[in-house]
This record gives sequence, C-alpha cells and structure tokens, in this order.
Amino acid sequence: MTRARNLPLLLAATFAVFSDYAPLLSVVPLWSATGGSSGVGAGAATGVTMGAGILVQLCMGRLVPALGLRRLLVTGSLLLSLPTAAYLLSPALGWVLAVSAVRGAGFGMAAVAGSALAAELAPPGRRAAVVGWYGAAAGLPQVVCLPLGVWCAQTFGFPVVFLGATVLGGLAVPLAWALVVPAVVPAAAPDDGPAAVEPSGVEPAAVAASGPVPTAPPHPPAGGFAPLVGLLALLAASAAAVGGVTSFVAFALPAPGAAAVVLFALSAAMILGRLAAGGLADRFGEGRTLVPAVIAAALGTGGIAAAVLLTAAATVPAALAAAVCGAGFGALQNETLVLVFARTGPARRGMASTAWNMAYDVGTGAGSLLVGVASRLVGVGGAFLLSAVAVAAVLPAARARPGRPRSGRVPLGESQPGPARPGPSQPGQADAGTGTRRRT
Repeated sequence: MTRARNLPLLLAATFAVFSDYAPLLSVVPLWSATGGSSGVGAGAATGVTMGAGILVQLCMGRLVPALGLRRLLVTGSLLLSLPTAAYLLSPALGWVLAVSAVRGAGFGMAAVAGSALAAELAPPGRRAAVVGWYGAAAGLPQVVCLPLGVWCAQTFGFPVVFLGATVLGGLAVPLAWALVVPAVVPAAAPDDGPAAVEPSGVEPAAVAASGPVPTAPPHPPAGGFAPLVGLLALLAASAAAVGGVTSFVAFALPAPGAAAVVLFALSAAMILGRLAAGGLADRFGEGRTLVPAVIAAALGTGGIAAAVLLTAAATVPAALAAAVCGAGFGALQNETLVLVFARTGPARRGMASTAWNMAYDVGTGAGSLLVGVASRLVGVGGAFLLSAVAVAAVLPAARARPGRPRSGRVPLGESQPGPARPGPSQPGQADAGTGTRRRT
C-alpha cells in the first residue's frame, strides 16, 4: 500500500515542480530581453539556472544523508517556486540572473531527489517503466506549460506567467512532504557484486528507528566510473541541443503562436519517447534504443535549423522536426538514466541521480549559453545547426553501449538467486530478497 500511495504522490510532486521550471525556460529569456539584454544575456539566464543547480548537486554527497530524499525534494521545491514571482521586480539582467541562481539551486535539489526516489520506489523488475512514468510527469509540464507560458506572456503579459508558475511549483511542497520513504539495505547487485552502503535518502530518524544498517567499504561501479562517461556525454550533448532550441525558438520564429507550436511538438514527443523506451528496456534489455535515439535527436535538431534557415513559413516543418528531436531525446533520457542506475547499483542511487542530473543541467545550460553566443555570429538557425552537428558527434558513444541480452538477465531491482534468507520479515527487519528495510 505504501508503494501504491507513494508513486502517485511522487509523480504529482514532479509535475508541480516542472510546472514552475518548464515555462520559464523560454519566458525568462524574453523577460530579460525586455530589459535590454542581448541574445547572450538572454541565454545566460538559463545558463545561470543550470549552473546553480550543478553547484548544489556537487554537494549532494552531504545533503542526501543529512536531509533525506523527501526533505531534499521539499526544500528544492520551496527554493524553486517562491522566488519565481520576484522576477517581476525588474527585467534588468543582474536581477534576473540572481533570481535564476536561487531557483536553479532549488531545481537541482528537486531533480536529484525526484529521479532517485523514482528508482527507489519502483517495484522489482519495473524500474525502467517507473523511470519512464517519472519522465512523463516531468515532461508533461513541458508539453502544456512550456508553449502555454510563451503564449500567455505574449498575450496576457509576464505577471500571469510568473505568478501562475509560483503557485503551481508551491503545490509540490505538501505532496513531497506526504511521501513515506523506506530505508534501504542494499542487496548484492548483479552488476556490482557486494554493494557499498550509501544512505538512500530516508530521513535520519527513520534509519535510527529501523536499527543499525550494515556497511561495507565503498567501491566504484564495476570498471570504475569510466563506464558512465559515455552515457553522460550522450545526455549532455543532446540536452545542449534541446536547451538551445527551447531558449531561442521564440527568437527564431517570432510569428505569433509559432514558437508555442514547435515547443508543444518537442515536449509531447519527449514524453512518448521516454514511455516507449521504458517499456522496451524492461522487455528487451537496456540500451537497445540508444543509437536510434541519438540519430533522431541530431536529425530533428538539424531539421529545426533547416526550417529556420530555408523556409519563410517555418512553423510546420519546424514542428515536425521538433517532434523527431523530442522523441529521440526522450528515449535517450530514459535509457541513460536506467543504465546509470544499473551500472552504479542500488547502494549508490543518490550518486547516480546526481551524476545524471548534472550532465543534463550542464548540457542544458551550456547549450542555451553557446547558442546565444553563436547566434551573434551565424544567426539562430546557424547556431541550431551547430548543435545538431554536436549531437551527431557523440554517436560513437551510443554505439559503444549495446544493451545486454535479456536471457539470463536479472530484472532491475531484483537480487540474484542466493542462499536462503529468513522468512517473512517483522517490523524493522529487512525483507527477504528485496534488500529493503520497512519503515514502522
């Protein structure tokens, strides 16, 4: 019952967090431009948001055990949502960047906590699917709020967007607080051998109530941390392309409603891509869709660039290209996140989530900033084209990450067969075969 209750709460809280975050990706650069900022300054707003999130994520090794994933999600939601209305005080670049930094720190906390909780609360053998549903909850606000934010700002004014996002983001706080997160005693993982214990993010009081947790010397994933580099490079390069498109499509397609249509196509396809990749990974094994996902992301970004550069009425071709890009990027997000969790093991979900979110944020922030710089040299369409080339350049990393065969494979979240374990657990004892300590 706890799991059945927790997952809807987590998905609802995730939707609320991203309902604050998503619309402002395009609206804040427009707001900054009304204060006289150049394209570089407008792109810097997104870059600072992502940069602040990255700095916070570097501290996750201490924040996760100190606060726990639930409190971290609550704190991040507060820091993201409350300052949003403060944008209205001034469109000056300095103020916009300061507010963006605080919101970025909150988003970094919430993103790490949310994705780690998705893996921790997933039923055995269903992690890829649950990660896909988490991605859908994060992506749905981009389908609705991202294009709606631009349209509302252009139609009704910026106050409607900033105040509405503040309210929506604030809803995540009570939803996250209602979560009940079990403490985890990691079982031996098929990829890692004996698992090192890293705090799972349960509140310290719950760990104390559950009794002592056995520990083992920490160790890196099999083969060191190097196996994660290719996955994170794939994610960062693709996030850079999508981040640049998201921040500057309103500049590239100034016709009323054009940017909203393209952003809708991009975001809707991302959700479908994540859900499809999650189902395929649970059925056939992880990594199967990495190569086609990267190809789709590169072709879609290049198609957007071509539409902007070559077509006078670019809305329809740009939207079609955005759908291809979004489907590829959505599948890539799900595959890389599931593979990172699999390579690090259940004891290091906090570290895995931090690494994945840092790569995502680095890519998104760098993409927005670099597209802003490049647009002054080659125009926005040319900058999009360079982004597509960058995505295509990381394709060899996808080809080097083939999926593992399904036969003989232990589903994610389940331990390998081993010695007999104790019978049904009593309160405060570890559940047999799951590596989970139940909270009483």
